[in-house]
Amino acid sequence: MRIAAAVCLISALAFAAYADVYFKEQFLDGDGWKSRWVESKHKSDYGQWKLTSGKFYGDAELDKGLQTSQDARFYAVSSRFDSFSNEGKTLVIQFTVKHEQKIDCGGGYVKVFPADMDQTDMHGESQYYIMFGPDICGYSTKKVHVIFNYKGQNHLIKKDIKCKDDELTHLYTLILRPDQTYEVKIDNEKVESGSLEEDWDFLPPKKIKDPEAKKPEDWDDRAKIDDPEDTKPEDWDKPENIPDPDAKKPDDWDEDMDGEWEPAMIPNPEYKGEWKPKQIDNPNYKGTWIHPEIDNPEHTPDNTIYKFDKVGILGLDLWQVKSGTIFDNFLITDDVEEAEKFGTETWGVTKGPEKKMKDQQEEEERKKREEEEKSKKDDDNEENGDDDEPEGEDHTEEHPEDEEEGEDHADPKDEL
Repeated sequence: MRIAAAVCLISALAFAAYADVYFKEQFLDGDGWKSRWVESKHKSDYGQWKLTSGKFYGDAELDKGLQTSQDARFYAVSSRFDSFSNEGKTLVIQFTVKHEQKIDCGGGYVKVFPADMDQTDMHGESQYYIMFGPDICGYSTKKVHVIFNYKGQNHLIKKDIKCKDDELTHLYTLILRPDQTYEVKIDNEKVESGSLEEDWDFLPPKKIKDPEAKKPEDWDDRAKIDDPEDTKPEDWDKPENIPDPDAKKPDDWDEDMDGEWEPAMIPNPEYKGEWKPKQIDNPNYKGTWIHPEIDNPEHTPDNTIYKFDKVGILGLDLWQVKSGTIFDNFLITDDVEEAEKFGTETWGVTKGPEKKMKDQQEEEERKKREEEEKSKKDDDNEENGDDDEPEGEDHTEEHPEDEEEGEDHADPKDEL
């Protein structure tokens, strides 16, 4: 047993030794983040970032992240790390996003850039390797972007991955493997996976329709045909509308003044519509003709689609109509288990307390609204003279002893 335990421990240590963490950012040192992140100068009016845990959180310090702070602005900031290649390795990109502002239109994604990009000139057209994360705009766009750059062209995933659109913090994870498969996780749970070649149009299709093949002229693909034995009944043709037999010319109708009188037209109850022969099975039906396919001569297999050389910068390059999104817990590694563990130790620990705090705030706001509504209603009643005492009664005269004893007969609503 001791030997087995020792072997397991050695294996675990060996595994950990081979796991690489290329980038990690949790903003735990206050304003220290400003020395690691560079704001782009490509535009003069980029939105400003601030470090905060927001209006509600699980831990005031651990949940601090970069928050967009100005409405209707572009944002552009990035952080550099030692460049690497993911050749032969798994690549994991992970971070948390909180749209506490009830976002209506704006990005919540990250971009991974090559190490030679000029951070001070980063902008929307800067070439990146990977773009990943949520994007929301109105009711129609609520998706997770997974975009890869291949040979200078950006390719969007062909699948629709729905993102989270509430106000809580969520964990987004992209896993890219050297066997050219991928996986997208939200809150440490898989929401999509597949192969790069099938779910993106990186390469020309493996098969194409044979340009030499043509459907034979005698190919009959009609499943049904008119019955040649069927004939139209002799009494079929009837007018669609007929003069109303109950219509009568008005007594005061003057043909010199009103013209020739004609009865109103009504639908003909005997009208049967356009006659069509009944349909029968086509005895010559050969089915749907399928165009033969051949190998596409322009298709060249590429088992390195997943590979990116000189990965070295992670950036936030996005637009937001309503600001308030908080980005935190960035991680780039080659170890799926390390990423899952990091997500559990960060987002996993604070998600419960964060929701509890948010729920408490909403309950307090609800009670406050109810009190304000009640107070307003009481004020309106006072202005309208809506009290319990009959108009014109003077209690001072009826109860003079009350005045002597100092009793106050003001409306009891005034005490609320």
